[in-house]
Amino acid sequence: MNNSYGFGRIISTIVLAMCLKIVPLPVMFAVYNPDWVLLTLIYWSLAMPERVGIFHAWTFGLLTDVLTGRMFGQYALAYSLVIYICLSLHRRLRQFPFIQQALFIFFCLLLSQLLLFFIKNIQDTAQLKPTFWLPVFVGTLCWPLVYTVLRFVRLAKSIKTD
Repeated sequence: MNNSYGFGRIISTIVLAMCLKIVPLPVMFAVYNPDWVLLTLIYWSLAMPERVGIFHAWTFGLLTDVLTGRMFGQYALAYSLVIYICLSLHRRLRQFPFIQQALFIFFCLLLSQLLLFFIKNIQDTAQLKPTFWLPVFVGTLCWPLVYTVLRFVRLAKSIKTD
């Protein structure tokens, strides 16, 4: 796989995750929508740490801020912090069993969610509702699906037609 084609796959999966983040859902389902962008960035930073790093997390975090209409820099800060932790532990994490990886993903999503909540609380007083935890749990449960799909995308050979 050449470098530009591989990077195109990474960018396209993150753009698709951004689309999933902003897809309009009914209110009763919107609280379950996990942070697809962060899950995708975590996968790529663990699978290809030399290609996806903190700069990418910061950039796509700023784009997510713009897409969601949040204060500029919230997602950028949360994504950068989580990806920094992933990059510093990626060699160890790749050796973990899948259950331990899912537990790590849970804590990464929780860290991001808590950081976003505290930033929102600084802007305006916010209440911690029971629905606050749902995207973290749903994101953790979706991790095997995200991992499998992105692994397939990463390992798929390009089809050449003559």
